[in-house]
Amino acid sequence: MINIVIQLSKYIMIALMAAYTFSCFSIFTRNYEDEEKRVLIRQDVLLFLMQFVAFGVMYLSTDDMRILFLYAALAIVLLAVILLYNLVYPNVSRLVVNNMCMLITVGMIMITRLSSDNKSPYGSAIRQLVFVALGVTFGLIVPVLIRKLTFLDKWTYIYAGVGGTALLAVTLFAPRSGGARLGFEVMGINIQPSEFVKILFVFFVAASLNKSREFKNIVVTTAIAAAHVLILVLSTDLGAALIFFVVYLAMLYVATRQPLYAAAGLGAGVLAAVAGYHLFGHIQNRVVAWQDPIGSYSGSGYQVAQSLFAIGTGGWFGTGLFQGQPDTIPVVETDFIFSAITEEMGVIFGLCIILICVSCYVMFLNIAMELHNRFYKYVALGLGTCYVFQVFLQVGGVTKFIPSTGMTLPFVSYGGSSMMSTMIMFGIIQGLYILREDEEEKIEKEKERESRNGLGRAAVRKASKSAPKFEEVPRQRTRKKQRPRAK
Repeated sequence: MINIVIQLSKYIMIALMAAYTFSCFSIFTRNYEDEEKRVLIRQDVLLFLMQFVAFGVMYLSTDDMRILFLYAALAIVLLAVILLYNLVYPNVSRLVVNNMCMLITVGMIMITRLSSDNKSPYGSAIRQLVFVALGVTFGLIVPVLIRKLTFLDKWTYIYAGVGGTALLAVTLFAPRSGGARLGFEVMGINIQPSEFVKILFVFFVAASLNKSREFKNIVVTTAIAAAHVLILVLSTDLGAALIFFVVYLAMLYVATRQPLYAAAGLGAGVLAAVAGYHLFGHIQNRVVAWQDPIGSYSGSGYQVAQSLFAIGTGGWFGTGLFQGQPDTIPVVETDFIFSAITEEMGVIFGLCIILICVSCYVMFLNIAMELHNRFYKYVALGLGTCYVFQVFLQVGGVTKFIPSTGMTLPFVSYGGSSMMSTMIMFGIIQGLYILREDEEEKIEKEKERESRNGLGRAAVRKASKSAPKFEEVPRQRTRKKQRPRAK
């Protein structure tokens, strides 16, 4: 009986996920606010139904009450997130909030399932839930800081100095993990500074390009950006180095509109990649695993091969929760969680996750294009590129589309640094969305003022034309209408 419920549940979850994904893009076609609100409420219903079905199936499979406690705690946290954003920031993008909650839900479902077999059952799931709660706290604080701090574009070299120092400290003092120096362990929690430095890096590039786009300043900015990438290469953090490199190229091209700069950057990147391949054995192993994971199955290709086996085993509809073997993939909770999801929930479910991430990126670009402040426009573009390229690196690595870079899937993979930095990133985007709403409100007020002034002048001209010649028209005293207070 339980097996029948599990098999039915996977189709229900795919249907719920597909309906949610469709609504993410259909909302862009809504012309009226009431229609948009109905779509957003429907998304919330689908989100909580997904939690109910998934955790209910996991409870039936394990008969462990701790799963029900995790379900209740997750539902309370995400309900609080949705309500707090609506109360504190009524002008934020509800679509971004809902997408964030859905990705967190998917991640918590799979981490709960994977951590059930650990030595300390559900320890990873409990810690991830704590990371979510802490991240939400930061995510609620950041938008008001973005709105109030008007001098963020002045700290150009402070961003570069703090970020470069943090990366250099990792390169010099951090222990090696999997062939790379990634971060430090504090009180049993791994802290990866590069996850936070990428935000500082975006602010540095945005502030520098906003200050000047002359050739001299571009050379200085490029040199500092190259130093960040070089430090990451020395610590063999290939994924982070690629993110920094691509983000800088995208921001530079948008700011200057010079294809020559982009071409020169791509050429330098290719040369750096070739040099890194010959200098670092860690990179060579990953390339070998990418080229022939089956041939190197007993060595570096084992992880990628297991990932491909998992995806192939799941097929379009998955095996169902607790019906696969995702725990055979090394570091599955972090680097290869997408493979675990596609094995037990199906490739269709995995494609829906990718499309939800793409809808977030579309929203980020929409915000960037509509902002009038050039500095914030660059920030929105940089953070959006950083987010979507990290998704590409994670999914591309586990599917053998590109060599594995060890990147996490934002909001889905296990990890405190990834969760916190992505929450801060989304909080910044929400702050920029509020600034965009403020700019639109200001423009509308100016248009209304100009319209009233224009109507006043037209009335005066009309009165002067209709007045008899050589006669004085009596002046009328009018009372000003009190303007409504801004809500």
